[in-house]
Amino acid sequence: MTTDLSAPNVPQSEGSTTTAGRGKRPRPPFGVSTVSLLAVLIALFSLIPLGYVLYMTAATGWDTVVDLIVRPRVGELLLNTVLLMVFTVPLCLGLGVGGAWLVERTRLRGHRWWAVLLAAPLAIPAFVNSYSWVSAVPSLEGLWSGVLIATLSYFPLVYIPAAATLGRLDPAIEQSAASLGLGSWAVFFRVVLPQLRIAMTGGALLVALHLLAEYGAFAMIRFDTFTTAIMVQFQSTFNGTAGNMLASVLVLLCLLLLLAEVKSRGTARYARIGSGAQAKAIRLPLGAYQLPAQLALLALTVLAFGLPLWFVLKWVMAGGSDVWAAEELIPALSQTLMYGAAGALVTTVVAFPMAYLAVRHPSWFSKMLELSNYITSSLPGIVVGLAFVTVSIRVVPGVYQTAGVLIAAYVLLFLPRALVNIRAGLAQAPKELDEAAQSLGKTPLESFFKVTLRLTAPAAAGGAALVFLAIVNELTATLLLSPNGTRTLATEFWSKSSEIDYAGAAPYALLMILLSAPMTYLLFQQSKKVAGQ
Repeated sequence: MTTDLSAPNVPQSEGSTTTAGRGKRPRPPFGVSTVSLLAVLIALFSLIPLGYVLYMTAATGWDTVVDLIVRPRVGELLLNTVLLMVFTVPLCLGLGVGGAWLVERTRLRGHRWWAVLLAAPLAIPAFVNSYSWVSAVPSLEGLWSGVLIATLSYFPLVYIPAAATLGRLDPAIEQSAASLGLGSWAVFFRVVLPQLRIAMTGGALLVALHLLAEYGAFAMIRFDTFTTAIMVQFQSTFNGTAGNMLASVLVLLCLLLLLAEVKSRGTARYARIGSGAQAKAIRLPLGAYQLPAQLALLALTVLAFGLPLWFVLKWVMAGGSDVWAAEELIPALSQTLMYGAAGALVTTVVAFPMAYLAVRHPSWFSKMLELSNYITSSLPGIVVGLAFVTVSIRVVPGVYQTAGVLIAAYVLLFLPRALVNIRAGLAQAPKELDEAAQSLGKTPLESFFKVTLRLTAPAAAGGAALVFLAIVNELTATLLLSPNGTRTLATEFWSKSSEIDYAGAAPYALLMILLSAPMTYLLFQQSKKVAGQ
């Protein structure tokens, strides 16, 4: 991600003065202490899953922990998980960066269409992708099948930030390198690629975390990972000690990935701070490579998006009108929309205090509070689900399997999606306007609602849309925490596909894709706006 160092322009009336950069910070709507207290409470709440893992590990006893972790089964799961990441992450990086470079830096015919099509696979949940591939090749199972499905499902997580970054990079550096005699490939590897480090490391982290968290896609092809093993343990022994220890290993892997991403990100900055307008990138001619590039992108799009959509539609047609039973579909759709909307709204509201503190009153304290949310959101849904199962049963048994607990889990899992967007919106809402409103007699609360909130609303809406998309496709935490009788599109799809009722599962898959498609397009467009396009 690049950084825009330009200060926002604040309109001034004749004879007025501005105190940009020197004025006092506007008072927050409820006072600094209240906003800080809310942010602290949110941070403490977000640490429940991590605290659960630490508590269960300590309560189990060191000898038992060693016996449960140092055993062949854990070694097998660790090997499967590591190999999955070793093969999948580089493939996603290659496809994501390669696709982004073709779309943004070459004279690729139809590059605007390809830009959208390469992001489209995000609209198809990984477990629906797996369902489609098993329909096409019933014998799929094991590591290489997992690598295939995961790569086709998650490469857009690298492509989208890489394309946005390439669109923002100042081509003057590339032109200078070319004028010094470097060829196109040398410019790419020595100039362009290093500037994609942040996008690549961030995308690789997202892919790796999704690999650790994914359950449905790998369970369907009978490939064992920590997440599938934990779910089996939970279903057989209901929160047994062995499952908790597997969860502790999974959490450790997540934390190691976060540390590795921070370490590999580096400290270099690629923002353009010079005067004058940024030059427009010169697209490189593909020449004889035009046809191979078109065929490669076509093959990738067909495998990642076309094939899953085709088999979903095929099963829908095979099932006929019987699979569209309103008494089953309407409750699942309505509850999905209800949980998605409620979770998105609550998550967006919860994100505001922390985002306000981080933007308007930045400090090491606000950074630490924000970091706590990122740590929790990196944990797989199954770990968050197990934490809420244990806490709700032991501490507040009356709330176990209630809608409130499920929405709380959604908030912890997807809070950063709203937080990042609200931070960007607040950063673009000049504090001078808030100061002016308060100087004209408005209370901090009035100025917040009439000025800051109105300017931040589009970014907040974008964050809410991304949270909604995540909730629609969430499976593991919903399976663990949903109240009895709850039917969502994801859980109903999983129930029917687990019974090999592929025709019955198809309408739920199709509805998830239809709900996810506009949100995926919004994510793609938002990344372009952040990149300054």
